Amino acid sequence: MQNVKFDQIFRELKEKIETGEYPFHSSVPSETTLTKKYGCVRNTVRRALTELIKRGYIQSQQGKRPLVIYEPVDRNTFLIGGIESFKEAALRNHFTPSTQVIRFDKIIADEQIAAKTSFPTGTKLYDVRRVRYLNGKPLILDKNFFRMDTVGELNPEIAKQSIYEYLETEVKMKIVTSKRRMTVEPTTSEDKAWLELDDYNCLAVLSGRVFNGDGIQFEYTESRHRPDYFCFDDTATRHSRP
Repeated sequence: MQNVKFDQIFRELKEKIETGEYPFHSSVPSETTLTKKYGCVRNTVRRALTELIKRGYIQSQQGKRPLVIYEPVDRNTFLIGGIESFKEAALRNHFTPSTQVIRFDKIIADEQIAAKTSFPTGTKLYDVRRVRYLNGKPLILDKNFFRMDTVGELNPEIAKQSIYEYLETEVKMKIVTSKRRMTVEPTTSEDKAWLELDDYNCLAVLSGRVFNGDGIQFEYTESRHRPDYFCFDDTATRHSRP
């Protein structure tokens, strides 16, 4: 029951901050107010506030209510410190998302693919390529390799919707860790063929390996973004030296 309350408090406060009901540099309600509103124990409220602090939405203040430090931006912001799907990120940023699947193949990793993805040579993989649209604009080219023996029976229809949603709800996979790298790379002929690039000759590229709850790498991803529509966001905390 308390987990349900925690999720409700967290999501409702997060939504009110994102929509500006609690604007930048305002204060969220006190722990006492939230405890009475949601009919829960104080520890549940504190858990929700702590999660908002971790995600960079609010900042605690000694003897005062937490301060809102979230600021909306005019581009799609992807979280460095969290794992979320394209659909989740787009909706969080109030964009209308859609996806076009341009490749869906079953392959076996050769030496070149193994070196790029860290999957062992000979691993059976789904090779999935998708163009991501935001408000009707083709702005991201996603290249994904999924290890076939871990992700069930993928198909193009699942890839068009949300592979992560399928893995978590149907396969019951726990998606735990992503090791990522950000680079700026020249555009390729494939980028130019599928994306609306205007005069841009380079892209922001986020590549990474994703691991499940058993510590097994199930995905390699390369997400190629038009730079003027995207930024990558994180919240860092400086700890006192011992």
